[in-house]
Formats: sequence, structure tokens, C-alpha cells
Amino acid sequence: MSEMYQKEVPLYGDLIDLVSEVNTEVLNKQPEIKQQLEHTGEIDRLNMERHGAIRLGTAAELSMMRRLFAVMGMYPVGYYDLAPAGVPVHSTAFRALETSSLNKSPFRVFTSLLRLDLIDDEALKQEAMAALDKRTIFTDNVISLIERFEEQGGLTAEDAKQFVKEALETFRWHDNTPVSKVLYQQLLSQHGLIADVVGFKGPHINHLTPRTLDIDAVQAGMQAKGIPPKAIIEGPPRRRCPILLRQTSFKALEEAVSFKNPNGGYETGHHTARFGEIEQRGVALTPKGRALYDQLLSQARRQLAVTPNADNASEYYQILESAFAAFPDDYQTLHDEGLAYFYYQAVDSNTDNAPTLDSIDVEDVNDPLSRHMVTGLLEQGMIRLEPIVYEDFLPVSAAGIFQSNLHDDSTNDSANGNENGGKQSKGEVHTNKEAFENALGAQVYDELALYQTLQAQSLKACLANLNNKALNGVI
Repeated sequence: MSEMYQKEVPLYGDLIDLVSEVNTEVLNKQPEIKQQLEHTGEIDRLNMERHGAIRLGTAAELSMMRRLFAVMGMYPVGYYDLAPAGVPVHSTAFRALETSSLNKSPFRVFTSLLRLDLIDDEALKQEAMAALDKRTIFTDNVISLIERFEEQGGLTAEDAKQFVKEALETFRWHDNTPVSKVLYQQLLSQHGLIADVVGFKGPHINHLTPRTLDIDAVQAGMQAKGIPPKAIIEGPPRRRCPILLRQTSFKALEEAVSFKNPNGGYETGHHTARFGEIEQRGVALTPKGRALYDQLLSQARRQLAVTPNADNASEYYQILESAFAAFPDDYQTLHDEGLAYFYYQAVDSNTDNAPTLDSIDVEDVNDPLSRHMVTGLLEQGMIRLEPIVYEDFLPVSAAGIFQSNLHDDSTNDSANGNENGGKQSKGEVHTNKEAFENALGAQVYDELALYQTLQAQSLKACLANLNNKALNGVI
């Protein structure tokens, strides 16, 4: 997919080169970051870590897409409603679930389903539905291979190779559109994303995303290399201990397309939607941490009072940094205050702590006594903390990226929203999630529950490891 996208959008290849240069410099100048990535197993996947984004038009497309991604061990994680932030979709992210699988294949696809119910023109809504009903975004061969996978529980090497070839056709760019220029313009007047979904033959990749260790350096580097960046880096401010996700992109390119006319021919036009994104990932936050993050982000946006854009970028960053001074910026405090998730790893030591280790109940790592013992082990230096990287997304940030590449930064109506569903009530979010899962044909995984499980598993394994060493007289 990356190779295909670089051919379709050559500027994306330039972006990958820039990110690689920045990452190399960070690893050379900050060995502690390299060591951290080695401890968590992320170092080998750094340069291959990307996410992509696609937009689907119907429930049937979403359901089949779920089955397609399952062939690759990717499952729907998280629910994101972008409508409160001015984008008429709701979404999930298909990705692997286990750390070992993510380290082997960290690719994610942020997958959005168009909400046609948000089109207020009933006649236009019917035309859009008719256009979507006419298209088929999957090849017959890939559907056959999906069914074979489901029947057999896997694919042969030859079938897997054919599957990749056939699946890529779903995500390929097509510059001949199945709709008229008039209909496209009507859809565009409703929202650029609606035109991007309904106006084309399939869910072309609208962006791919390399991971950087210093997004501020990449932002400056894009400007220096003549790659036009969006005005605002979405997400939290720059920190010593990164949290969640920061994102930026280069502006979407204007591309020539051909619209179908009533005579069966085509007329020329243009479309703007595809771009290159960059992400910097930090530690995953607990519900308590997410609540604090939302509070501080909303506080900063309320203080700015308008949507962050090129004209107020410097002011917004200053406000954001001031607001987030209330968010602890060291891993130990983030751990002790229950704000973030961590791996626990045993540290080789000659200290005789066998009695302490014997008293830990590794079957119940959340037991208060056990937690107290863990604190003691951390203080003694027998256990170290390593951040669990945030593998998922933020709806307000995603909306900001989408909007800036459909029109401009000023159209993002999310100034007072937060990352847990914007301005909607809990009931509305719940109803929309149910509708999305009905279309998906499955429930989405709770990303916070996944991080909690990873942390608990790592602690249990760490304590068992130390107990074994104590029993064997190693420590």
C-alpha cells in the first residue's frame, strides 16, 4: 500500500525521507529514547510504522471491510464520532491487538463510515444513496479469498499473495469518476468529505502516515523543503514525556479528475483530498488521564475562542503549553497518579529481596498490598517502567486533519469540543455507536480496556519473573 501510494502521491515519498532523517538524528542525539524503544520492542518497527485512512459509504462496505482486515489480523478498535467536530462520519481503527503482533505489523487503518443522515437536502441524499448503491468496491476474487479464509481458518502462501494483490485494488486511486460534475459540486457544497466518498469508484487511501520522534522538527523541515504543511500540529503540546498522539500533514494536492457526462463521455475537473500525514506517539492515558487531557484541551481552545489556524498558531501554542503545565511531565508521576499505562519490566539486581517478592500475589496484581509492594520494588530499582505507546486516535485531532485538507483550517468547528465525542450527550454518542456497530457487524474493542490488560499482564509476568529469581537464589 505504501509503495502504491508513493507512486500515486510522490510528495509522500519525500515526506518519508524527511521523517527518516529526523528519526535518525533523534536516536543519535538522545540515546535514552533509543533505549526506551528497545525495551518496549518498538525500535524495529519505527520506520515501518504507518497508519492510513479510508472513507466508506455504506454499511455493506463497512461490514465487508471488517472481514477483509480480519484476514490480516486487524480488528476494529475504538469508536470515534467526528460529527460534533463538523465532519459527517463516524469511525473505528482496524489494527492488531497484541503487543507482539503490533511490533511485527503496526499498520492501522482509520476507517470512516459516511453519515448520509446528516445531508439536509433530501433529494441530494437520495442521489448520493443511489450513486453508492451502484458501485462495487471489492473484486470478486478478493471476496472469494475472504470466504476461503473464513472457511479454512487461513490462506496458503500463494493465496495470501493473491489476496494482497486483489485487496490493493480496493484502495487504488481512480481519476475517472462515476458521477456527473453537477452532482459532485452539489455534494461538495454539503461537505468536501461527502463529495470525496460518493464521487469516486472506491475508498482510495486519502493519506498514509509515518511515525516521527520529533514532529516539531518535521513541521519545520517540511517548510524548509517546500512541502506545504498544515498550520497547526493537532493534539497536546510538545513535552519531555509525550502523551497520546500529535499529528500534522502536508496540504492535500489538487488533482485532475474526469467527471462522467450524460453522453457517456467525461469532462475535466479537479478534486482535493489526498495528502501525507505525520504522527508522533506518546504514552497511552488512563480514563483519569484522558479526562485531564480533555479538560486542558478544552480550556485552551475556549481561551483562544476561535479555531486554531495559521493566523493564531503562535498564540494557540502558547495557550496550549500554559494549560498543559497542569499535566505532569515525568513518567514516574504519570504512573503514581494513575494517569498513564506502563509496562513493568524486571531489572537485574543483586539485592536480596526474596521475602518481599514472596509476599506478592501475582494472581491479583491490583490487590492494594501487592500494589504497595510494587511501589517498593520500583523505589528499590528492581522494576522499571516503560510507557505503553498509544496505538489509537483522537477524534478532534482527526477532524482537524480532515478539515484542513478538505478546505482549510478555519472550517474545523471543534474549538470547544473534546476528544471523547465533542459536544454530543452520552446518549447520542451511545446511539451512534450502536448504529455503527450494527453496520460493522461486530462490536468494537475498547482501547482503554486493551491498555489496562497489557499493563496488568506485564506486571503479572514481571512479578512472576522476580519470584522465580528469588526462589532460585538469583536475587
